[in-house]
Amino acid sequence: MQQSGQKKTRNAELTKAKILECATHEFSRHGFAGARVSGITKRAGVNINLVYHYFSGKEGLFIAVMERAYKTIRSHHNDTEIRGLDPIEAMETLVRSTFQLFLKKPEIIGLLNAENLYSASHIRKSKEIETLYHPLLEAIEEILERGAKEGKFRSNVDPIDLFISINAEGYMFLSNCHTLGFVLHENLMDPERVRQREEHIVKVILYFLQFQPPQ
Repeated sequence: MQQSGQKKTRNAELTKAKILECATHEFSRHGFAGARVSGITKRAGVNINLVYHYFSGKEGLFIAVMERAYKTIRSHHNDTEIRGLDPIEAMETLVRSTFQLFLKKPEIIGLLNAENLYSASHIRKSKEIETLYHPLLEAIEEILERGAKEGKFRSNVDPIDLFISINAEGYMFLSNCHTLGFVLHENLMDPERVRQREEHIVKVILYFLQFQPPQ
């Protein structure tokens, strides 16, 4: 009976994971309003009743998808690892990992764009997402303070402003690559162009942190 119960639980978790994977694709492409539960279940090969059983409906599924996305984002920040690095190396690592996340997981950009249309009304209902970024902001603040103390960084850098800038530099480039590419007459997703952009972002952020304004 125990093995049967374990198998049942494992199958349920696999089914939920499959639904979440297919829902991520659907919501990322069509947003919350445009996504169809029927399309998600068809892609996942499951009965539509399972969505309501596991997630209580479309909104619950979307919130679960966003929770999964934010956990994926946070896993790439490597808070514990960067805390132990030299301040300059730590910031470079954070900048690169943030850019690479958006590059390798473009569906996350679609999800974030979709939720911003609703002023974050769905993720506000998630208790999991609310505190996800506290450890990262603490890590950034500690690294900035250590860098300033060692004379490697300017002082009084706001960790939230810095975090927004790190994200914006890569997010805007990747989320607007097609329209920007058209008006600038350049293939911005050419591998060499992407690599050049990543190096540019690293230089911009590190130059800002290392520049000492005149007293």
